[in-house]
Amino acid sequence: MEELYEEEKFNNIDFNQTNFNMGEYEHCTFTSCDFSNVKLSGATFLSCEFLNCNLSGALLQKTSFQETFFDGCKMLGLGFDTCEAFGFSLKFKRCNLNHSSFYRVNVKKTLFDDCQLHQVDFTKANLQEAIFKESDLNGSTFFYSKLEKSNFKTAKNYSLDPEENMLKGAKFSTPEVLRLLEKYKIKIEN
Repeated sequence: MEELYEEEKFNNIDFNQTNFNMGEYEHCTFTSCDFSNVKLSGATFLSCEFLNCNLSGALLQKTSFQETFFDGCKMLGLGFDTCEAFGFSLKFKRCNLNHSSFYRVNVKKTLFDDCQLHQVDFTKANLQEAIFKESDLNGSTFFYSKLEKSNFKTAKNYSLDPEENMLKGAKFSTPEVLRLLEKYKIKIEN
C-alpha cells in the first residue's frame, strides 16, 4: 500500500543517500533536496512545491504532477513525456530545464518564468496559452506544436517555423520575432 504524505516539509535531503518513499504527496514542500537520477516513477505530487532542488536525470515514468510548482530547480534531461498525463499541471520559475522533453505533452497554460530551456523538445506539445516569460529557448525544438495564444513577448533565442506550428494569436515582440523568418534566409535591414 502506498504511503500518503500531507502538508509535510522535506528539507536538505539527498535521496541518493536516503531512500525515497513511493507514495502520494499532497501539499508538501521539498526544499534543497537532491533527487538527481532518483526513481520517482509512479509517485504522485499534488499541489506540491520544489524549491532549489536538483531533479536532473530523475526517472519520471508514470509520475503524476498535478498543480506542482518548481522554483530555482535544476532539472536537466527530464522526460516529462513519460509522466502520467491525467491532471498534468506544472509551473516553473528560475529553473534550468535544459535537454528535457515535453514531446506530445499537454502543458497548456504552463508558466515558464525566467527559465533556461536550451535544447528542450516541444515537438507536438500542446503549449496553448503557455507563457515563456524572460526564458531562454536556445536550440529548443518546436515542430507541429500547438502554440495558439502562447506568449513569447519576453522570451529569447527561440526558433520555430510558422508553417510547421500552430501560432494563431501567439504573442511576440521585436526584434526576436524576426527569428520566425530564419528559414527564408532573407536580409532585414533598418
